[in-house]
Amino acid sequence: MRATLPVWLKGMTNLTFGISGGLIAITLPQVLAEQHVPESKIAAMTAAAMSPSVWAFVLCPMLDVRFTRRWYAVLSALLAAASVAAAVINVHRLTVLEVLLIVAFTAASINQNALGGWLSTVTPKEDESKLSAWFNVANIAGGGVIAMVAMELLHRLPLPLAAAVLGASLLLPLVIYPFIPVTLPDAKLASESFVQFFGEILLLLQRREVLLALALFLLPAASFTLTNILGGVGGDFHASVRMVSMAGGAGVAIAGVAGSLVYPFFARRLALRPLYLVIGAVGALFTLSLLLLPRTPAVFAYSLLGENIFQSLAITGSFAIAFETIGQKNPLAATTFSVLGAAFNFPIIYMQFVDGHAYAWHGLVGSYVADAGLGLLACALLALLLRWAGARTSTNPAATADA
Repeated sequence: MRATLPVWLKGMTNLTFGISGGLIAITLPQVLAEQHVPESKIAAMTAAAMSPSVWAFVLCPMLDVRFTRRWYAVLSALLAAASVAAAVINVHRLTVLEVLLIVAFTAASINQNALGGWLSTVTPKEDESKLSAWFNVANIAGGGVIAMVAMELLHRLPLPLAAAVLGASLLLPLVIYPFIPVTLPDAKLASESFVQFFGEILLLLQRREVLLALALFLLPAASFTLTNILGGVGGDFHASVRMVSMAGGAGVAIAGVAGSLVYPFFARRLALRPLYLVIGAVGALFTLSLLLLPRTPAVFAYSLLGENIFQSLAITGSFAIAFETIGQKNPLAATTFSVLGAAFNFPIIYMQFVDGHAYAWHGLVGSYVADAGLGLLACALLALLLRWAGARTSTNPAATADA
C-alpha cells in the first residue's frame, strides 16, 4: 500500500512527540529555575518526566489490536495535549506538575510508537530512509521551535491562555492523519494483548534481525549523550549565557535538522546497520578530536553543534533500522517499534550517568574519553557481531538475518 502524502509530510506527524519533549527538556527547567527550585530537584523532575521514553513500551501491545493505529494516535495526542495544558496551569504545584508531565510524555511516547507502527506498514521500502529523516526532523524542529516560543507565551499571556496554546500545539499533526491510509488491526481485545505481551516479545526475539537491532541500540555505539553534558558546562569554555542559549536553541535545532536530512544520502550508499556503526565511530573520533582544541566560546559552539549533528544522524539511523526491521504487513508493528525505541533510549540514560561521573572525575577530558572510548569499544564489538551474522547468513541461505 502506498501513502498518498509526500514522505516529508508523513514525517511531520511526529511533531507531537517533538513538541512535548521540547517543553519537558528545555522549557520545564527554565520555568522551575525562575521559581528558584533547586537544580537537583529540577534534574530529578526532568528525568522522571522523560522516563516514559524507556518504559512506555510495556503499554504498546494494545496498539496492535482492536482499533486502528490511527485511532490510538489520535487518542494519545489528545491525552498528551490535555496533560500539557493541565501541567502549565499547575506550574506552581510541583508534585501535580511532575505527575501531569509524566502522563503527557507517556501519551506522547505512545503516540510516536503508534505512528511508527502505522507508517512502517504504509510506506514503500525505498522511502523508509527518507521517512526516518523527516520523522526525526519533526522531533528536533518541534522541540526547537517550542523551546524558542514557550517562555515568551508564558511571560506575555495569561496562564490559562498560554496553557491552552501550548496544549493545542501538540494537536497540529492531527490534520495530516486523515490523508494516510489506515492499517487494519488484529481483532483481539486490548486486554488479551496485554496477557500475550511476553509471548509477543518472545516472538520478536526469535527474529535475528530484531536481535541484531537490539544489540546495536542497547550498547552505546551511537548514543552521543555528551550533547546533554555540554549544555551545562558552557562556563568551562568561558561562553556567556547568551552564547549557550543561542547554540543550545536555534543552533542545535539547525544542526539536528541538517544531520537528519543528510542521512538518506549515506543510506543509499551503505547498508543501514554498518552505517549506524560508521556514524558512531566517526562521531567518537570527532569527540576525541575536541581534546586538541582550546576552551573558547567558539569551540563550545563547534563542539555542541558537531555532537548534535552526529546524534541526529544516529537517531535517524535508529528510525530507519526500526522501519526496515518491522517491514510491511507486520501484525506486531507498533510493539516492535516501541521495543526498539526503548532499547535505543536506554544507553542515553546510563551513558548520561557515566559521562556525568567522568566529568566529576576529570572534567571535560574525563567526559570526552569516557563517551568516545565506550562508543568505539561498542562499535568494534558490534562490527564483529555483524560480520559473524553476515557470515552465518551466507553459509545458511534459510537464515533471516539482514546484517
